[in-house]
Amino acid sequence: MHTTVVERELEIDLVLSPERSIPVPSRLSYRTADPYAVHIAFHVTSEAPVYWTFARELLVEGVFRPCGSGDVRVWPTRTDGRSVVCMALSSPDGAALLEAPAPAVAAWLERTLLVVAPGSERERLELDAALREILGA
Repeated sequence: MHTTVVERELEIDLVLSPERSIPVPSRLSYRTADPYAVHIAFHVTSEAPVYWTFARELLVEGVFRPCGSGDVRVWPTRTDGRSVVCMALSSPDGAALLEAPAPAVAAWLERTLLVVAPGSERERLELDAALREILGA
């Protein structure tokens, strides 16, 4: 089975304070070979992008209502008259609050859901074939 990749480049705002944010060029990425996850690359001032991976289901739900706990929390809101999806990300290296344009995120998510429908992710994992290969059957 071949892998399909669904990507979207967009600017996501890194919120520094209630009054100040900076745009961060970012890439949303979804791969059918990893059907449960979404990947986000943030192109900040470092040499290499900062990568985050979390459940696609979390981002889908976060477009509509607050969800998540711990390292990744997602919720919809309005800022300056525009709909945004907020993502609060934390790790031992630090924490970040990001605001992504909700229409762009929702449109990208819709494309991922057309490629792999919710509930059919397991079929894409090819677990039986992997087990046969491991067991030499």
